[in-house]
This record gives sequence, structure tokens and C-alpha cells, in this order.
Amino acid sequence: MQSTPLEISPADLNRRLQAGDDLQLVDVREDMEFEYCHLPNSQLVPLSELTRRTAEIRSEGPVVLICHHGVRSMQALAYLQQRLGYQNLLSLRGGVDAWAEQVDPTFPTY
Repeated sequence: MQSTPLEISPADLNRRLQAGDDLQLVDVREDMEFEYCHLPNSQLVPLSELTRRTAEIRSEGPVVLICHHGVRSMQALAYLQQRLGYQNLLSLRGGVDAWAEQVDPTFPTY
């Protein structure tokens, strides 16, 4: 499966996190999903609140948007890029589900 330049694979994200890259991780799932499982150091900004919380998302330096399967994170990316001009965004391809499958088999799934 080819990824677009707007996506980052779970393996690439893991490599960048292990290398200490300065990434802002923004989880766009809902509160209950985030409470159940989330990547360390990720920040919750639910898609339903994105339009009023954009100030929490930096415009400089890489930002990785995260959701369950990658659909909501791509919606958030499209909004931030097309409406607000963000150029520093990546979506985690396959979301936390793919993270659990490809990087951390102990990561909770639902």
C-alpha cells in the first residue's frame, strides 16, 4: 500500500519518536477513545472540537494527526491545510489500529 506524502506509517512514526524527533502528536478521536488508549505524549483535540481549538496545534514543526483508522485524522488534516494553510501535517496511516498491529502488539485495540 503506497502512502501519500500527507501520511506517515506507524513504523516511520515509531522510528522518529525513538530518534527523539520533535513531533506534536494530536489525537482527534473522542474522549472515551482517548481514555481507553493513546500514544504517549499525544494531546487530545477531538475532531468535533477542532475548529475552536486550532490554536493548540502548532503551525511550525511536524504535527502528526492520529485517530482510530486514519479517516478522521485525514479529515482534520484537510481542514487545517485547506482552510487555515497548515503545511506541517501528517496523518498516521491506519491510526492506532495500525500502530497496534505493526508497532506495539500490547497496545489496546477496540
